[in-house]
Amino acid sequence: MSTTDQLAGAAAESKEQLVANLRRVIVDAEELLAATASENGGKLADLRERIKDNLRVARDKLADAESLVRERARRAAEITDDYVHDNPWPSIGAAGALGLVVGMLIGSRR
Repeated sequence: MSTTDQLAGAAAESKEQLVANLRRVIVDAEELLAATASENGGKLADLRERIKDNLRVARDKLADAESLVRERARRAAEITDDYVHDNPWPSIGAAGALGLVVGMLIGSRR
């Protein structure tokens, strides 16, 4: 696996963590709505409906963003793979140089 593939994978993983965190926020907000469902009052009922609407929109946008992130990560991996197959020696040189820099940085910390 090349360094570029690893970076693309790390970016995709980071975005997936963001999506997972947003999904947890939505679930928590839905639980809060369910817990306050027995509460009465005009303002509270209006607020609850607005929150439900906003959560519905957020859930839809999150699903769209998730599919977009996955598609972009897949496309970036394909482009990287094509480049590495078309230019193996420059890719090996770049990976070696990056490995050398990372190794020097890690070595200087000790």
